[in-house]
Amino acid sequence: NRENFIHLCNPHLEKMEEDILYHFALGTGTHDLPALFGDVKFVCVGGSPSRMKTFITYIADELGLGSLGSEHPNICAGTDRYAMYKVGPVLSVSHGMGIPSISIMLHELIKLLHHAKCSNVTIIRIGTSGGIGLEPGSVVITRQSVDATFKPQFEQVILGKTVIRSTDLDEQLAKELMQCSKEINEFNTVIGNTMCTLDFYEGQGRLDGAICLYTEEEKLQYLREAFDSGVRNIEMESSVFAAICNLSGVKAAVVCVTLLNRLKGDQISSSHDVLLEYQQRPQKLVGYFIKKRLGKV
Repeated sequence: NRENFIHLCNPHLEKMEEDILYHFALGTGTHDLPALFGDVKFVCVGGSPSRMKTFITYIADELGLGSLGSEHPNICAGTDRYAMYKVGPVLSVSHGMGIPSISIMLHELIKLLHHAKCSNVTIIRIGTSGGIGLEPGSVVITRQSVDATFKPQFEQVILGKTVIRSTDLDEQLAKELMQCSKEINEFNTVIGNTMCTLDFYEGQGRLDGAICLYTEEEKLQYLREAFDSGVRNIEMESSVFAAICNLSGVKAAVVCVTLLNRLKGDQISSSHDVLLEYQQRPQKLVGYFIKKRLGKV
């Protein structure tokens, strides 16, 4: 069923003899992409290369693939832009920080999955975020990604014209992940909207950047309005992630842990060990989800 394959919304690609995935150091002319990636069913993406390497090691152990503690080579070692790791049907890819970085990665990832003839693929972003009205360490499964005005849309200027795209995420997948968290029963998990901003400081209403021309009360009023609109966390990648996955016909989800409650402060002050444990929570949830999908729970 072609419905289960990756859609490429670009007729120009059919005319190209070779497609070079420059930022991955891969290409259709240099690599046998179906042989390398054709069995991929789950793609997990996250900001940092080290976190995605940790995740692939974790999922390999969880699925019993490879010997304990074995090394997993970086498939994108030919570039320093992104890192990519694979074990069995799971691909783990870093995307950097912010909309531009994840957008570039996603364009090439979607093409990679298409060229590899992958089908029935689920893509999940696992990451960290600032929470609103939640205790630190809570996990948020995104219902919709909204912009800084709380609208569920991704806005981009293309050829001088503003294009607006939907940022809805797969509702059934979100419910499935929520059920997995209930079965794990180790940490607080909610389904809520995620605000995606263009900036970590002013764009998220922080008071501790190099520039801040608003008051603390104005900041708190804005965050309360965000909470009242259904926003439960803030990060910088989910809107374009949702938009590109929607256009490509891929079921997608965003699972982020909150490192702090923004209604109580702006700086992340928890200890390294506490933050490390928080960051493992989305990995545990998504790892359990993958095991369950594969019948290993």
